[in-house]
Amino acid sequence: MCTLEKRGNLFFLTLTGGDDHRLGPDCIDSILSAISQIKSQATPGSVLITTAQGTKYFSNGFDLAWARSADSKSGAVARLGQMVASFKPVVAELISLPMPTIAALPGHAAAGGFLFALSHDYILMRRDRGVLYMSEVDLGLPFPDYFAAAMRAKIGSVLARRDVMLKGAKIKGDEAVRMGIAESAHDNAENTLEAAVRLAEQLAKRKWNGEVYAEIRKSMFPDLCSVLGITQKVITPKL
Repeated sequence: MCTLEKRGNLFFLTLTGGDDHRLGPDCIDSILSAISQIKSQATPGSVLITTAQGTKYFSNGFDLAWARSADSKSGAVARLGQMVASFKPVVAELISLPMPTIAALPGHAAAGGFLFALSHDYILMRRDRGVLYMSEVDLGLPFPDYFAAAMRAKIGSVLARRDVMLKGAKIKGDEAVRMGIAESAHDNAENTLEAAVRLAEQLAKRKWNGEVYAEIRKSMFPDLCSVLGITQKVITPKL
């Protein structure tokens, strides 16, 4: 589950609990509800910071234990498919959100949790603990189409994408910065969140038109937007 807090122009979406913040149906619904609230309250200067309670995990991906608890193998596959389908709108909403977005990771972000972070404009990590990890190749799971599209859109280096998708590399903070995936790495979870707030405050001062910001973001990732079913709006320039 998650909570939503607004402090001035900054929205804080926080994955709650002391566990590994698995993205099960209830958690996904909670995130979508929070994003809907954020969109309804957006103004020029708004910025979203997404983070998580605890110091070990940002999110460990889909709730595979819930999927495997189904009565049959086909039921487990259906439950996994349900989570894959229901998480797609989360990515779409973040890509089209009318404000800058920052993911402040207090720990590991794996599989769907990695994609959740990657769907933000900026990723800030801690260098002392926590990795980015796409576990699909190790688990024997194919990438959903929008996962692969997001990797292509957000990870510019072919070699970096190879290591993420085909090698299952576990990427620490400083390495993620060198690979162009993360914006910065910090000494601990507290410093990471503090840096995210500083960045958010700098961005908020620009007071950009959120609708224009979202359309520019969409224009950067046409393939991803096509897979997500996002269309661009025509905005009349204000001169």
